Amino acid sequence: MAALSDEEVAARALAVIDADHRAVGAAAACVGPDFVRVARLLASCRGKVLVTGSGTSGIVASRAAHLFSFCGTPSFYLSPADGLHGGLGALQPDDFVIALSKFGGSDELNEFCRLARARCSGLAVVTARAASPLTALADVVLAIHLEDDADLGGIAATGSSLAMGAIIDALVEVARLSRGVTWEAMLDTHPLGGVAHDARARQAAPGDRASALGSAT
Repeated sequence: MAALSDEEVAARALAVIDADHRAVGAAAACVGPDFVRVARLLASCRGKVLVTGSGTSGIVASRAAHLFSFCGTPSFYLSPADGLHGGLGALQPDDFVIALSKFGGSDELNEFCRLARARCSGLAVVTARAASPLTALADVVLAIHLEDDADLGGIAATGSSLAMGAIIDALVEVARLSRGVTWEAMLDTHPLGGVAHDARARQAAPGDRASALGSAT
């Protein structure tokens, strides 16, 4: 095990946090016409949103499906592997697919998206590479331009996964607003846990209802 001084530990930790910070900041450049188009497609989707990805992107995709559903856009996560072994049958013509991939070079994900696109209303891709086999399949692409040090060693998807998560968070919120889903209504789907307990306690405080739940906007 390599021995690091206290100063080296702190310096390396700060370098990683700085790289993560810049990666998330790079996501802001994606907020333009293509982002708005994806937001409109999500708001008008009459079916469900299927979110998919492999590896670390798959973990971000699973989180995305949870957040979309909680915030009023019915969604589910399906891995490419499960999709290619029968899961594609869940897709219906009114559904919409969001695929997450740093490079867009996963054969499994690309084959899944190729077949999925033929069964649904559209495919959006969130990626760090604008031109790839995956983006060639997409109706709309949100490409994040990341610096070389965004991910640890250029291998571990640290900053890139956070940047994709930031794009998803922004889409979750604008979809919520577009669908007119209030924070109060969201508590109906989150009745347990610390979040719900804290919000309901603040609701009960006289004159504090607005601060506890906010508004739709």
